[in-house]
Amino acid sequence: MSTVTEYTTSDLALAAFLVMRGLPLLSANRIQGRFEFIFDDKNQEGHVFSIEFINSEFSKFDNHVRTLKKILYKS
Repeated sequence: MSTVTEYTTSDLALAAFLVMRGLPLLSANRIQGRFEFIFDDKNQEGHVFSIEFINSEFSKFDNHVRTLKKILYKS
């Protein structure tokens, strides 16, 4: 029985947060216009870190960046 040791996300901000938390990035790709970040998650911390991201100031910052981009693209 093999254990999955990778964590995958398409969210750029979450990927940056995972790098900051020390998860090694195995690959970063763009597949049909969508991002794919694959991390080595041998300690199975990816899911825990993703919840931590949602509750962090980093997530709030990312939301403000997205809002500001929307404002700029509408003008």
